Amino acid sequence: MAIATLKMLSLDSSDASRDAKFWSAVLGWDVSAEGEGYAMLTGPDHALGFGTLPDHEEPGWPNEHGTKQFHLDLAVDDLDAAAAQCVELGATLPDEQPGETWRVLLDPSGHPFCLTKAENWG
Repeated sequence: MAIATLKMLSLDSSDASRDAKFWSAVLGWDVSAEGEGYAMLTGPDHALGFGTLPDHEEPGWPNEHGTKQFHLDLAVDDLDAAAAQCVELGATLPDEQPGETWRVLLDPSGHPFCLTKAENWG
């Protein structure tokens, strides 16, 4: 029996509004709340929140020191097309890419996320 149900994942950000708009475009989720220093997206089953920190430091990629803490894995049909769309929205595609079946990108606040081939998820 579960103790709790995940409702929202919140990310520290250098600009919550900017990051909410970026992730809204990537995921197709609505920006459901936005105010001074915070924003939230609502998806089908979960929410994604952002909080602006004035001293936010990008986790960096590659990250040999283990300070990135987490990343999102997103399933896509076409890696190259999806990566290009994310870059158009404000993501960065770093030179360091550890595999052939996924792409690591950085959101506008520097959080790494992976685009993976949907077929690999079964």
